[in-house]
Amino acid sequence: MASGKSLQVEVVSHEGRLWHGAASAVQIPTVDGSLGILPGRQPLLAQLGDGIVTVTCANEIVSLEVSGGFASVDSDFITVVADRATVASQ
Repeated sequence: MASGKSLQVEVVSHEGRLWHGAASAVQIPTVDGSLGILPGRQPLLAQLGDGIVTVTCANEIVSLEVSGGFASVDSDFITVVADRATVASQ
């Protein structure tokens, strides 16, 4: 991973924004399997499946349970728009 590069991540559902911040990596469940995202990723739009979004930050790992929706990646900005989402218990 390139030094100093990070991802800006936002996870939202119809209830509002559940989480946002900087991350070094994000893993999302898609309808085709799990997708890992690192800085510098080519732009993409993916349909979310049911599962856990894992956001790796500098000093913590955030897990959010999602069901349905989509994820967009563009210029190190990741937006996860879930039909249903909750912060998973740690």
